[in-house]
Amino acid sequence: MPELGRRILSALTAATLALAILFSSTPIADAAAFPFAPRLSTAPATLEMKAPEPDKSELSPEELQTVELFLRNTPSVVNIANIASRTDFYTMDTMQVPQGTGSGFIWDMKGHVVTNFHVIRGASDIKVALIDSSVYPAKVIGGDPDKDIAVLQLQAPEEKLAELKPISIGTSTNLQVGQKVYAIGNPFGLDHTLTQGIVSGLGRELATPGFRGVPIKNVIQTDAAINPGNSGGVLLDSKGRLIGINTAIADPTGKGASSGVGFAIPIDTAKGLVEQVLKYGKVVRPILGITIAPPQTVRQIGVEGILVLEVPEGGPAARAGINGTYRDERGRVILGDVITAIDGKEIKLQRDLFQILDEKRPGDKIKLEVLRNGEKMAFDIELGGRQLSGTE
Repeated sequence: MPELGRRILSALTAATLALAILFSSTPIADAAAFPFAPRLSTAPATLEMKAPEPDKSELSPEELQTVELFLRNTPSVVNIANIASRTDFYTMDTMQVPQGTGSGFIWDMKGHVVTNFHVIRGASDIKVALIDSSVYPAKVIGGDPDKDIAVLQLQAPEEKLAELKPISIGTSTNLQVGQKVYAIGNPFGLDHTLTQGIVSGLGRELATPGFRGVPIKNVIQTDAAINPGNSGGVLLDSKGRLIGINTAIADPTGKGASSGVGFAIPIDTAKGLVEQVLKYGKVVRPILGITIAPPQTVRQIGVEGILVLEVPEGGPAARAGINGTYRDERGRVILGDVITAIDGKEIKLQRDLFQILDEKRPGDKIKLEVLRNGEKMAFDIELGGRQLSGTE
């Protein structure tokens, strides 16, 4: 082979490998903590749409509608690469290593991108690839690991932001089992891929990588193929409106392939969190203002509920008159109030308490029912707020 030919071949090979490393699907760092987390392949991503213009005369009206839905919404869906910094043991040089890819979508014209929290968890650098194959860095504004939602800010020039096409936001209220849905994302590192299916189930619960172990409620189940790399992508209704964020697959084989059981976070759940991040820079979670005892402590005293250990001064619970656990002048332990219900909903476990509070907002008023020295009492409390950093 002539020398010039060898140089050209060498350059093309190097470029191909570089693209595969940057955008290939590699295992997400926290897959063990997230049972349904995508297990990503090593297939290189192709970021440029190459589908030929369809011959519309050969397509049925239903097919034309599907094609139009895909073409209209693909500019709103992005590819996200999670890159981590690693220090070489021998040279002590710092390297950037891709540790996972996923999908996301453009929320507004300001360059805000929404994705799953597990897609960007542990990232020291984030790259976002747009429909035109351009790649820009992004930073995390905020998010909620317990709801598996993260909001990014695309670091792109103003002229590029002006070209963005935000997704059309729909609603997950009144969805019906059997209605058609469409998933768009970047499975296995492939660029914008469309799958079609139906709503297979509603009201599912999905475990998340959050530290509290509280599942996301009212998750949408669909048989539209959701594969590794689809995480953070869009689930659309037949009118092309966003109704859910593709998040997980049930994979009994452990091989990371679609089993026909996929899950999407309902947009009505995600929307409020995204709006909080955009308004405050963080997610604001409602709080009671108490420290609670470990579950085994309550079982030992033979009561069902949540034992209050401490009630910090100035908090919502303190202002309402809730008592914490303390020692009297003789050193005896005097148990605090035991929370048994909120707004009539029974509380037996910590999970019950967190689930009820997750349905509330800071400033909401609740009726807290407790046991104090064996006597039932009720208190009206106005919930406070705690801001999440977006990286915890």
